[in-house]
Amino acid sequence: MVTERELLDRAREMRRNPTPLEVHVWRRLSHSQLGYKFRRQHVIFPYICDFFCPSKGLVIEIDGDTHDPPYDVRRDARISAKGFATVRFTNHEVWNNLDGVILTIADALRSRSDRWFRLPHPNPSPEGEGLEG
Repeated sequence: MVTERELLDRAREMRRNPTPLEVHVWRRLSHSQLGYKFRRQHVIFPYICDFFCPSKGLVIEIDGDTHDPPYDVRRDARISAKGFATVRFTNHEVWNNLDGVILTIADALRSRSDRWFRLPHPNPSPEGEGLEG
């Protein structure tokens, strides 16, 4: 059985050497471009998720040719039991319809409740500057 430390080390290595598809998706998820922070190669023991949005509890998986659908169903069920949702895309979808993939991710984010209450910013702008009228 793999240990959590081994998974964390493997995830770190995977972040250092992402696949071209992961780079392709990360360019659109990084820097909170969809309004939410994502992590790459995030461990939800005993799994490593391709991408994870902690504030929404949303896992994004890019499935290559080596993925085993029955295994993925079991994995998704175990992740769901921890309160997280998984959205899966094929390599083909990512390469040929990245905009559609990103729209699907944005829809999944909107459909999920926040996992924790967001406190107001500790240093609000003076006199409401920046607030929309």
